Amino acid sequence: MSDALRAETVTIKGHDGDEIEAYLARPLGDEPRGGVVVIHHMPGYDAATKEMVRRFAAHGYAALCPNLYSREAPGAEPDDAAATVREAGGEPDERLDGDVDGAARHLNSLDGANGRIGVIGHCSGGRQTFLSACSLQIDAAVDCYGAFVVKDPPAGMPTTMKPILGLAPRLSCPLLGLFGAEDKFPSPAETAELSAELDRLGKEHEFHTYENAGHAFFAVDRPSYRVEAAVDGWGKIFDFFGRYL
Repeated sequence: MSDALRAETVTIKGHDGDEIEAYLARPLGDEPRGGVVVIHHMPGYDAATKEMVRRFAAHGYAALCPNLYSREAPGAEPDDAAATVREAGGEPDERLDGDVDGAARHLNSLDGANGRIGVIGHCSGGRQTFLSACSLQIDAAVDCYGAFVVKDPPAGMPTTMKPILGLAPRLSCPLLGLFGAEDKFPSPAETAELSAELDRLGKEHEFHTYENAGHAFFAVDRPSYRVEAAVDGWGKIFDFFGRYL
């Protein structure tokens, strides 16, 4: 753990060279370290996500969260930005890949970068983590209850939120999946289907499903928070990234 950190808002180049806002945190010093791209959830680029970025920095990583909504709603509050992007149909998958690639490139440009990149996301960010791990060359990916990887979403969800199970043959790295037994999006049946497909393809992965936990059990600012599942999940995340980054 490191008590000496630097955290700040920066500008990076995302998809098609667009300049987008991002939140960066890293330990002070130039010791070799891996980078972690944190993909924010559908509610947006919020304080809880930035806290996760700082947590990775405290554990020795350079971590960066790109603001996926900064084009449509620059400077807007997270809830307002999320509503604007939902009305526009959501974050296009191709643009997400470009933004994550830009975030990875930025991390690898920093002093001390060891060239290894992990990606993590929750909810919609979990789906986007799987997407980016199948579309880009990533070293480790963590899907925290990523919805709609396997099944279509219910009515009212952004039009870009389509199943991406067909991308599984292109998975470029080991995948850690953390899920809740009481979750409906994704349900245990869906995560079992994803695991079976990865088994069939010979893709390295480990999935854990927590009893008495539903969606968003990592969210300390929500009633869905489940301390036992979250504490164990964080332990698995840092062990996983420690092995591959």
